[in-house]
Amino acid sequence: MAPTPIYRPPQQIMPEHDSLRRFIFEQLPVQGRHVHLDASWQAVLERQHYPVPVRSLLGQAMAATALMSATLKFDGVVTLQIRGNGPVHLLVVQCTSRMILRGLARWHGELPGADLGSLLADGRLAITIEPSKGERYQGIVPLEGETLAACLESYFLRSEQLPTRMWLTADNECAAGMLLQMMPARQKDPDAWQHVTLLADTLNQEELKMLSAQPLLQRLYHEDDVRLFEATPVAFRCQCSRARIEVTLRSLGADELQGILVEQGGVHVDCEFCGRGYDFDKVDVKALLSVNSLVHTTDSRH
Repeated sequence: MAPTPIYRPPQQIMPEHDSLRRFIFEQLPVQGRHVHLDASWQAVLERQHYPVPVRSLLGQAMAATALMSATLKFDGVVTLQIRGNGPVHLLVVQCTSRMILRGLARWHGELPGADLGSLLADGRLAITIEPSKGERYQGIVPLEGETLAACLESYFLRSEQLPTRMWLTADNECAAGMLLQMMPARQKDPDAWQHVTLLADTLNQEELKMLSAQPLLQRLYHEDDVRLFEATPVAFRCQCSRARIEVTLRSLGADELQGILVEQGGVHVDCEFCGRGYDFDKVDVKALLSVNSLVHTTDSRH
């Protein structure tokens, strides 16, 4: 893909909506990604009211998952999942290689604070990579760090042995993030890594939310030779389907499904990601449980 110049007229300072941009340092062994989510983030918020700390955490996770997906050269899905013993007991975000996002968080009770330790006590972070062809990979690490960005940096260092830094932010309007990563195929240069990360640490959350990739990089790296590539659109879309819901229902077993039928007269399932409802009557359930329907499958996502 052809690179575009990094400089634009000063008036082009507004964020690029629902887009991800890749950049590389021409003279340094470092690459980066910048993402800004607007309508895609709003689509998630329309389906569930989240308390401010949960909303901020989920928005940061969506930006982070898009950034991670964009570093991989594959066709498939990246899933970020966090489980903890605090009030936020589950957070899941998925991003496809085509930059299609969906996400949710589950919490209960009062939120004692906004810090990560209070929200996700004794949490564990799992990153799952599911290529359309090939083997599934999953890395699981304890949540170590005061922020989600710090936890993900620790994950990359443990699982990938690849120096990586992230800057993440989210509010009621947008979610945004930037990633820097050493390029393993190029000669390592510790001074270069320190140079780019020290400058990036001067970035504040308002700049991350309000600036598009070009003025942001110009603000940070005006003395470096940076190549910025064309934007890739990012969108919210759920991959749920009736067929995937059927797989999930089969996994419950005949006894539980029959029990639901007796109690409720039918089976109703709402997709947790998008809220779409699926209804199954007695005839549908009988077909699900028929011999011809009981095929082996490993796809239980919806």
